[in-house]
Amino acid sequence: MQRPIKLREPIPASGKGKRASNVYREAAEIMCHKGYEATSMNDIAEAAGLTKAGIYHYIRGKEDLLFEIMMYAMDNVDNGIIAPAREIPDAEQRLRTIIERHTMNLIEGVGAVTVVLEEMASLTPAHRKTITARKRTYFEFIRETLNHLKSEGKLRDLDSNVAAFGLLGMMVWISRWYRRDGRVPPEQVMREYVEMGMNAVLK
Repeated sequence: MQRPIKLREPIPASGKGKRASNVYREAAEIMCHKGYEATSMNDIAEAAGLTKAGIYHYIRGKEDLLFEIMMYAMDNVDNGIIAPAREIPDAEQRLRTIIERHTMNLIEGVGAVTVVLEEMASLTPAHRKTITARKRTYFEFIRETLNHLKSEGKLRDLDSNVAAFGLLGMMVWISRWYRRDGRVPPEQVMREYVEMGMNAVLK
């Protein structure tokens, strides 16, 4: 019997505090809808309940904010997906946990993840290199899990690189269509994504 899936609170960005995390979430939602270039500091300050001067207590500028939003999103991946999944020795259960937690992460922080996907070109080269490296670490973790399953004879006849990209593509697409006020409950989205992902790669 599959254990019930529970929603959890989003993980605050490391060392930033709840107020800064709220700024990142609000800014990400605005950038998700308006785009990075069209989003002003006034938009962000108003959404976060701060003055324009007050927001500079948390960030140095818009590009710095974009980078911090992406770091916030990757902190959620590291702390909310990779760390707990790494503790699971069974590769099949580890993969299930990755899909379940990634889906939860997306549903709870759609804006931040969308910004990570869409606005990489707006980062400075140094910031882009940092985010790309963190994304690559996550991809390698998924691929290693799939290779573990392959060694156990549980993986379909799939290339582990293709399978890892396929799973990630399936999951990140949630940020394109999911709406918190939509007709499909989050628990149903998570449950069905877990089943689709597992059935797609396992024999």
